[in-house]
Amino acid sequence: MPVILGIDPGSNITGFGVIDAVGNKYNYIASGCIRATKGSLGTQLREIFDGISELVKTYHPEEVAIEQVFIHANVNSALKLGQARGVAIVAVAEENIKIAEYSARQVKQAVVGYGNAEKAQVQHMVKLLLKLKDKPQADEADALAVAICHANSRRLSQSIARR
Repeated sequence: MPVILGIDPGSNITGFGVIDAVGNKYNYIASGCIRATKGSLGTQLREIFDGISELVKTYHPEEVAIEQVFIHANVNSALKLGQARGVAIVAVAEENIKIAEYSARQVKQAVVGYGNAEKAQVQHMVKLLLKLKDKPQADEADALAVAICHANSRRLSQSIARR
């Protein structure tokens, strides 16, 4: 089944999660965070680009899912988040991999069953769904949740197509 890379973009910390999906079961492959150094925005964006490029080369995902930008109260934060998301998308696009986008609400709904779930609830459900020993760090859990959301969406689309 397909290897899916989930990305939770951020200008300081970009979470990633890699799973494969077999029917309605998910197998954990890897997860972690790309932590950009405290430097110029250009340096941070380059580190995110390089980190995502390396993940693509290492895990060979067939599909990638990324969380959409949500509206921040702080416009500068939203712009930086959008830029981080953009370089992650370009890193994936360079390898001609299909990219799906999901809102935070869609991700939470798919994993927890409630679109306004708290981060701790997402972490708990990701741990259960992937049968992890420990609760993943928040950005890591969010990225794994994005991958799970995509696997669910993909399975539903295939089910509808077969009808």
